[in-house]
Amino acid sequence: MNRNARISTLLRKHGVLIALIMLIIAAGFSFPQFLTYGNLTNILRQSSMIGLISLGMTFVLLTGGIDLSVGSLAALASVIAATLSSYGNIGLMVLVPLAACGVLGLMNGIIIAKMKIAPFITTLGMMMAARGIALVMTGGISVSVDADIVNTFGTIAQSYLFKIPTPVWLFFLVLVVGLYFTNKTRAGRHVYAVGGNEEASRMMGLRPDRVKIVVYTVNGLLAGLAGIILSSRLSAGQPVSCDGWEMNAIAAAAIGGTQLSGGRGGLSGTLVGVLIISVISNMINLQGTLNSWWQSIITGLMLLLVVIMQSRMEMRPKSRRKLTTAERF
Repeated sequence: MNRNARISTLLRKHGVLIALIMLIIAAGFSFPQFLTYGNLTNILRQSSMIGLISLGMTFVLLTGGIDLSVGSLAALASVIAATLSSYGNIGLMVLVPLAACGVLGLMNGIIIAKMKIAPFITTLGMMMAARGIALVMTGGISVSVDADIVNTFGTIAQSYLFKIPTPVWLFFLVLVVGLYFTNKTRAGRHVYAVGGNEEASRMMGLRPDRVKIVVYTVNGLLAGLAGIILSSRLSAGQPVSCDGWEMNAIAAAAIGGTQLSGGRGGLSGTLVGVLIISVISNMINLQGTLNSWWQSIITGLMLLLVVIMQSRMEMRPKSRRKLTTAERF
């Protein structure tokens, strides 16, 4: 293998990780405060909520689907948690939002798998419905966590373990469990099989409908967990929060190498994608003069570039097969 081929292989396998490292080096040289403990922990804490949603979105994308409702589900979870704070029970504030978002995710899965409605349409409708429920519950205004329990509830997002924020530990716990599931279990391989070729997986004896229902339910649960962390951090439930989180989650997964057509990718790449988006956002904040909307522009352009590259990579093997067939004649 010549030098150019080795470089090409390296970039194809680890290009996103190399991009993250270069981004961190550039940020460290440009902004002295970037590599401080306070700033790095802030990046990780910010990454944890989008990261949880991105991990769930990765599972959905691996099956060839998409979920536009996760941002609204997170907002709904934050509102439910804050509303239930008057009962003074942390268990209720955590379990009820998780259950509600899990049920809505389950509904997404059933409609998509059993009724054969396109994931885009199904989750778009759920996005609107969940946001509407949150607005109706609150009248469109923020709901503060009850003063008697605000400090206790706040420990979910604001406490530290070994100088690392608790939400970061939650994110990495979900990541480790997800990596084990996808890499070491038969069910994890079924997710890839369904996304790679649903009809072929059905002929192999798998049950794609069940896989999709489980994946969308898990995605709803993780969106609910992100919403609970947000409510704990803000000490409030905000019905208009989490707008655009679904787009950031899709972008993080795609930038990390998960193909939007399904069947290829993984959670480790999603982790890198989440960190890239968070570092870019942090660099914009540290720069001071740029509007935060530049993050959307940069993330959107990165997503478009990744999708184009994925499309070209998918077309290349097909063109090679056609060339080989033509050469025989």
